[in-house]
Amino acid sequence: MSTIFSIGLSGLNAAQNALNTTSNNISNVYTPGYNRELTILGQSRADAGVQVNAIQRQFNQYVANQLNAATSASSALKTYENQISQIDNLLADREAGLAPLMQNFFSSLEDLAGAPSDPAARQGLLGTANTLTAQFRAFDGYLQDMQEGINGQIKDEVTQINNMTEQLATLNREIALARARSGEAPNSLLNQRDQLVADLSERMDIRLEIQDGKSYNVSLPNGQPLVSGTNHYRLEAMDAPNDPQRTVLGYRDSGGSLVALSESTIKGGTLGGLMTFRAETLDKTQNQIGQLAVSLAVGFNEQHRLGQDLDGNQGGDFFSIGQPRVYSFPRNTGGAEVTEATFDAANIDKLRATDYTVRFDSAGEPQIVRKDNGQAVPADEISWEDNVLSFGGISLTFSGAPNPGDRYEVQPVRRAAANLESQIGDLDKIAAGSFVTTSGNLSVSGLRAESGAFASATSHDFTLSTAGGTTTVTSPADTSLFTVNGEPYDNTIGIVAGDRINLDGIEFVVGEVPGDGQDATLSLSVAASGTGDNRNALAMQNLQSQALVGGRASLSQAYGGMVSDVGNQTNIVKVNLDARQGLTDQLRSVQQSESGVNLDEEAANLIRYQQFYMANARVIDTASTVFDTILGLRN
Repeated sequence: MSTIFSIGLSGLNAAQNALNTTSNNISNVYTPGYNRELTILGQSRADAGVQVNAIQRQFNQYVANQLNAATSASSALKTYENQISQIDNLLADREAGLAPLMQNFFSSLEDLAGAPSDPAARQGLLGTANTLTAQFRAFDGYLQDMQEGINGQIKDEVTQINNMTEQLATLNREIALARARSGEAPNSLLNQRDQLVADLSERMDIRLEIQDGKSYNVSLPNGQPLVSGTNHYRLEAMDAPNDPQRTVLGYRDSGGSLVALSESTIKGGTLGGLMTFRAETLDKTQNQIGQLAVSLAVGFNEQHRLGQDLDGNQGGDFFSIGQPRVYSFPRNTGGAEVTEATFDAANIDKLRATDYTVRFDSAGEPQIVRKDNGQAVPADEISWEDNVLSFGGISLTFSGAPNPGDRYEVQPVRRAAANLESQIGDLDKIAAGSFVTTSGNLSVSGLRAESGAFASATSHDFTLSTAGGTTTVTSPADTSLFTVNGEPYDNTIGIVAGDRINLDGIEFVVGEVPGDGQDATLSLSVAASGTGDNRNALAMQNLQSQALVGGRASLSQAYGGMVSDVGNQTNIVKVNLDARQGLTDQLRSVQQSESGVNLDEEAANLIRYQQFYMANARVIDTASTVFDTILGLRN
């Protein structure tokens, strides 16, 4: 009789556990990270009855790893798409964009050329110039706000990641203790740990290793640990060693020193999306806006100095522009710093929308690498003399010779647009007339005038004579009046095609030297100009179609290319996001089909286990009736 009772009692216990498990599933149907549980029944070790072997959670580690990886990639693309869409909308705005403002500026130059002495035309030019420069500054300010916003978001993400890794280490400890007490870890703790890994994957790309099938170890893609058993290692948001305005991730090495991680280390998750967007799009766009502003300012200033204002004076700078920025690496052993950074107007066509890393080798020679494509700047495009380094349309003056191994971060145009302003307030100072007139049979190009040109005389003749295969300067006789490629003239070397001559503040490049036994002369003089002279106004207007930007594109072409580039990148990110999100949704469906709670199924289980419970109760009731009958026979 005791056997019937034992069988019924074991059935009641199994049914009660099954009902508890089903109830727990139903109550946690909307709990993030919850995995459906099943009551696993088995035959009792005794002769009869049933026993509960385990309360098993339905969790597939392989599917979870795939889903976490897909979620990390989707989160990165979603963050990237959200950020780049802001830039795309800004640049492509037909009313607030730079394209219509540049068109208005050059249209006002056309009006000035039509009436060079008209105050209304001159005021119109200054008005459009001020509007254009204000919009350049606004664009730069918006992009810089995005840079600072990303810095803040990175700090917030690092805080959240550190909290999660600390919780993971704590859960590893609690799960180990639970296993030691009962031999099995409570499913709730396992669910919490797996959900933490999923949440961490949304913030950054991680590598998960399960040690001995129990403890979770989490590391960065480069192998540096974040969680190792019950220990966790903190990331830190820090200023980049090469740029104090840039926040990057730092990691404590074995010696306790904070070392900056490469930005390419983090690819996935919100954090990876922010860093990838900054490196691929934000930096590039900011540099392109800066290059556009510098090209406009330098090109226009060069032409304006070739003009003459209403007072008969040489034109001055029309625009002011920010200068290149240079940061020395903190581990430099020498004390050499860059004391002056300027744009090289004579080589402004070599200016590119990129940052550079300058490193001095063991011989003290500079090695320069572009940061946009990782390519080295050719040696023939680098000039290093008397502690002045010139390359890529800029010149850097060092306080001394850097030590071998010293490095510098150079940002030629990153924040240049922030300081683009119109310098002219007096209408009479607009140099619409021509200041320099040229004549002669010497082939030259790149005519430009420095401030204060023709300080020695109002006219000069520059004559070249070739004899015995060597071309020399025969006029002016005073060789101190001119320089060749920035150096004093050496008669033993002479002049060759491509030499840059600076004669009393007027600079030009020799195109072809005369043949043997022949002479060639260039006459330079101050032009006779009147109030109706519009020659320089026309020349400034023609800058609209000249390849001012990098020697390859006009201002409008460069801006159009930038807008197209950002638009294409935005479209690529959106397409990739749609594809990746589709894969993520599929994996989530697979995961939910195995681990998710189905209310219809659980409702059916409630009825089934309720019947199971009632049937076992009936067994006990039957056993009790039989027992009572047997006892009654004795009476």
